[in-house]
Amino acid sequence: MADTDWTPPRVWTWEQPSGGAFASLNRPIAGATHDKDLPVGQHPLQLYSLATPNGQKVTILLEELLEAGHPAEYDAWLIEISKGDQFGSGFVEVNPNSKIPAMLDRETGTRIFESGSILVFLAEKFGAFLPSSGPARTEVMNWLFWQMGSAPFLGGGFGHFYKYAPTKQEYPINRYTMEAKRQLDVLDRQLAERPFIAGDDYSIADMAIFPWYGAVVRNETYEAAEFLDAGSYTNVLRWAAGIAARPAVIRGRMVNCTWGPENAQVPERHSAADFDGKATG
Repeated sequence: MADTDWTPPRVWTWEQPSGGAFASLNRPIAGATHDKDLPVGQHPLQLYSLATPNGQKVTILLEELLEAGHPAEYDAWLIEISKGDQFGSGFVEVNPNSKIPAMLDRETGTRIFESGSILVFLAEKFGAFLPSSGPARTEVMNWLFWQMGSAPFLGGGFGHFYKYAPTKQEYPINRYTMEAKRQLDVLDRQLAERPFIAGDDYSIADMAIFPWYGAVVRNETYEAAEFLDAGSYTNVLRWAAGIAARPAVIRGRMVNCTWGPENAQVPERHSAADFDGKATG
């Protein structure tokens, strides 16, 4: 479809997929499409996810918690969104929005969905990577909510029209590139005088932002680093390099991953032994 004027109908109707990657999975209604129970492992924490940026946030935190000595063992089950697993009845029961990641805490009988909510839940449960009170906690929450509100412009906006849309269209690419670069500039300015996003300490804010913005400037997402002039965001690049080198981050990015080098894939994770033979260093 070219960049031409289009007159919307008075009432929109769903007639056919709009084209582009993942179009066949999009639909204007919620709810399950088929009956399918979720698997359950031996650990209290059950994660149902895929190693997209939002999925990586949670597995990075879980691996960081384990690295720090917290009893955060978990089972991570693969949800293949390209096959519609997120529309199974069991998954919809955990997350009625049918998006990964979703989690069950069997110890407390709690369901948790939305990646930011899961990060806060786990950080509070184990008392780590989120200050318990005061301005420091608020600053972490500021940046966590910034990420949750900003990333749709980077992913669903810039990433979609630059990488996945069926045709390249100047107007949406320019519009979302402008916003993606503005957001990178926000981060670059914030990181100019501090080692981590919210200050001196590594936190869930870094874990939330890195899989999106760190991956973009490192040319790991959308193949757009040159287009975005990522090299000009020197503070973001420095920060991203440090985060990417952390052993727990390396492991966390492997969990529920089914693409790329085989030695960097751990489709399901049930114990530390699942990383044996993988490129974790």
